[in-house]
Amino acid sequence: MRKLPRLALSLVLVALIQLLPFSYSSAFAAESASAAEAPEAVTLTHVEAMAELKRLQIAQDEIKQQASGSSNNPKLDGLDDALRQLAADVDKLTATLTAQRAALQAQLDVLGPPPDAGTAKEAPAVARQRAELNARKAQLDEERKQTADSQENIANLKDQVAKLHRSQLRDQLALRSDSILNPQFWAPLIKRSAEDRERLGALRDEVVPLLALAWQPAQRVGTVLWLVFALAVWSLGRRLLERGAAWFCLTQLPETRLRRSALALAMALTTVLTTALAAQIVFSTFTRGYELTPEFQELIAQLGKLMMTSALIAGLGRALLCTKHPSWRLPALADPVALAMKPFPTVLAGLLLLAGTLELLSRLADTSVQVTLLGRGLVSLVVVLTIGAALLRANRVRTELAAAGERPEARATLAGLIHAAVTLVVIVSMVALLIGYISVARFLTYELVWFDIVLCTLYLLTQLTRDVCETMFSSAHRSGRVIKQLFGVDDSHLDQVSTVLSGIGASLLLLMAVLALLTGGFGSTPADLLNTLLTVLGGEKLRSLNIMPDRILNAVIALVVGIWLMRAVRRWLDQELLPKVCGEPGLRASLITLFSNVGYVLLVLLMLSLLGVKWENLAWIVSALSVGIGFGLQEIVKNFVSGLILLTERPVKVGDMVSLAGVEGDIRRINVRATEIQLGDRSTVIVPNSQLISQNLRNVTMSNSTQGVATLQLTFPLNIDPEEVRDLLLEAYRENEAILDIPAPSVTFSQLAPNGITLSVTGYVNSPRIAANTKSDLLFEILKRLRAADIALSVPQTLRLENTAAALGT
Repeated sequence: MRKLPRLALSLVLVALIQLLPFSYSSAFAAESASAAEAPEAVTLTHVEAMAELKRLQIAQDEIKQQASGSSNNPKLDGLDDALRQLAADVDKLTATLTAQRAALQAQLDVLGPPPDAGTAKEAPAVARQRAELNARKAQLDEERKQTADSQENIANLKDQVAKLHRSQLRDQLALRSDSILNPQFWAPLIKRSAEDRERLGALRDEVVPLLALAWQPAQRVGTVLWLVFALAVWSLGRRLLERGAAWFCLTQLPETRLRRSALALAMALTTVLTTALAAQIVFSTFTRGYELTPEFQELIAQLGKLMMTSALIAGLGRALLCTKHPSWRLPALADPVALAMKPFPTVLAGLLLLAGTLELLSRLADTSVQVTLLGRGLVSLVVVLTIGAALLRANRVRTELAAAGERPEARATLAGLIHAAVTLVVIVSMVALLIGYISVARFLTYELVWFDIVLCTLYLLTQLTRDVCETMFSSAHRSGRVIKQLFGVDDSHLDQVSTVLSGIGASLLLLMAVLALLTGGFGSTPADLLNTLLTVLGGEKLRSLNIMPDRILNAVIALVVGIWLMRAVRRWLDQELLPKVCGEPGLRASLITLFSNVGYVLLVLLMLSLLGVKWENLAWIVSALSVGIGFGLQEIVKNFVSGLILLTERPVKVGDMVSLAGVEGDIRRINVRATEIQLGDRSTVIVPNSQLISQNLRNVTMSNSTQGVATLQLTFPLNIDPEEVRDLLLEAYRENEAILDIPAPSVTFSQLAPNGITLSVTGYVNSPRIAANTKSDLLFEILKRLRAADIALSVPQTLRLENTAAALGT
């Protein structure tokens, strides 16, 4: 009887489980009836969803084919419209599938989790319905995954079409339009076409609601406060940061040139940082609570880059001109010249921001060619007039200084070349604007602005690097003393480390500047430069000897920059590093020669790489050289190897006095093939390096002795008084000005022979190079004194044997 309640309870549970689907369907029908006025939800079967996905994929393939074959802007505009429509279809399909999956998940939630294995079994109808729902859910997940892939592919297609747009604009540099003097060029400012009004109106319809939302009565006070705060950050915050940086540089940094360079960098960075913070506040103020479209987000990103670039221009101008504190100015500019150029960086930054914003809006609205050229012309005209006015005003001030008798600032050759190049670009850009080549003028002016930014940044960072190294490794400051005590080095080693690190830092900065000029452009950020550099370094390898114009241009640029860099580094080695590392002039000359030879070989290899020459393609050259070396180049190779041995082992060095096979003189230069020896008559003998290695060589100055020896051997008759002759010889040596008192001259009885006695007299001089002249003077004086003392030298005697019998004929 106790089992009956349990059985009844089980039957009730089974009945409830069977009625759950019907109750859910009734509830769903009630919800549908209550939402009769809402749009009817679209339900797609698996077959219909897969068919729609296939259609979208076919449409994407067609757009790809059209994009690869399009060669003009109208076709690309049509592709943009097709991509927008395709993206809308994908979004619609994604929303439908998402809604269906949510409905299925709701049904599964009503059914609840499946029962455990230990409990009562689930009704067959419920289990079947659960399985069907799970299967359809898996299908919907797969379909949604495919729609997500379609969205990603469409985004990639948009990027590719945008790149095609930019590449075609670069290819259309030779497009000629109306001159800036022609009223038709400025016509879009007064009267725009219907298409341009429609596109600009669409952009206005997207921007105005954003501004209106931020200016609603509930948010108006907050918007005003945030804008005032942004203005305070940009103006007052910049001044406070500059004062704080000035206090830190003047009180915390050592009294060296590091204060000037650090303060200049701080002025530039504070301008950029406060501008970035103020711009971020403004953007956040107007975009809070508003969902931005991808196009508008791209506009804000590009506008942010433009603002940062303009801020950098203004910051670099203020940092390098430094009109408030002329003693802190880094470049050698006269005060009147700096004051005359003071307003131009700020004016250029503001006008570039305004004109660049107009160009960005025109690009976002996809206006006509005439409006686009108008925006480019405005940007180019702003840059040309501002930079041209700055150059004219600076030149006029320098002319006035020269006329007043004041000496203007000294200018290096490189600075003069840069000034001439900038002037030439300004003139060419203005001519291009006047004759209608707007795209050419815009390209030149943007490249000019980017070149000025990179050059000024390179100068500032180079000065900072040099000042940091000199201050950190100076024994006059705490850091240098700590390093000196920690590593146990002396002052000369600190100077060497400072020179090496500053040289390495300057070289790296120069390399980065060259890469920025080649891979970047106006409006580029450090992240953009890094991505472009990685793309360049990770590009496709050169595959054949395919000489192209762009490769030839890169090779020529590398050659010019490489030669200039080699000369600069060689000058730095000769004037800064090696005098501190090695005090011997001969070793310095040998090291500089070795560096030059290795550097030029590497430069040639770099040029071959830039030309596209693969090393395996030079195998036949290597084979031919090996055969030539085996037959005709043995001596050249031997001399080359000998030259390397001379430069490394240094048995002789530049400046040594040597004697080789009757040739005696000073070594002036050691090349990899031959050595130049200058004789006493100023003539030069070129000796192959192999002779210096393989033959007996007398190095007079190898022991670094500063004294030379003047030795004379004289033979006298046997009947002289040796002591009298000795005194006469010593007196002649002592009275000669070139003979040193210490060590004192000496006379040695060298030999006693039947024809006389041989006396050897020796004296020391200051240098081996004056020993020959001193010996000549001593011989004149000694012969004069011997004649006065009536002492004759021994006459050489010869013994001749004759056959007397043969002479008499007997």
